[in-house]
Amino acid sequence: MKIELEQVEPAEIENRSMEIIESELPHEIDPKLAPIIKRAVHTAADFDYVDNLCFSEDVVDKALEAIKNGACIVTDTQMAKAGINKAELKKHGGDVFCFMSDDDVRDMAKKNHSTRARASMDKASQLDRPLIFAIGNAPTALIRLYELIQEGKLKPELIIGVPVGFVNVVQSKELIMQCDVPYIVARGRKGGSNVAAAISNALLYILRDQMK
Repeated sequence: MKIELEQVEPAEIENRSMEIIESELPHEIDPKLAPIIKRAVHTAADFDYVDNLCFSEDVVDKALEAIKNGACIVTDTQMAKAGINKAELKKHGGDVFCFMSDDDVRDMAKKNHSTRARASMDKASQLDRPLIFAIGNAPTALIRLYELIQEGKLKPELIIGVPVGFVNVVQSKELIMQCDVPYIVARGRKGGSNVAAAISNALLYILRDQMK
């Protein structure tokens, strides 16, 4: 069997990937949300994100405004932090934080018999900055965010809720969609740190293109 390979220049691989995604979309999607959905599909090679990504009202406009005003992104994994385009975020005065490896977070989690993800959300809530949360791994992070919001201790500019897994993953996402905060959530079990970073980058690239 002869295998035919596409001849694509390295710089054009992503563009070609997006063309393929566009041609294989199962149905039309909202043009305003399309860059986010397509980047999630591209990252995971999974068209389920066309239908399982849920967006609160006007979330893209609210997220872009927050980034322009210097919002920082807090993640629950070093992988997501590594994948976010920090140079693009820095143009607007924002930084990316992941507190999971911090000694004080480790100690807090041990003292409270909780996960580091939960403790890291407590630490993030002390930041005096507008915050976007990009959660791709730990449902306990989303659950703690929900609690902090209900307690009036935190008001995120956006929650990207895409943890992957089986235990409390579905439930934690549903909790976030009940909060009075902007959200982008991958309903169901699918997600991951790569998807959290991809959605963050999609927003950054939308804003970059708008400002050209």
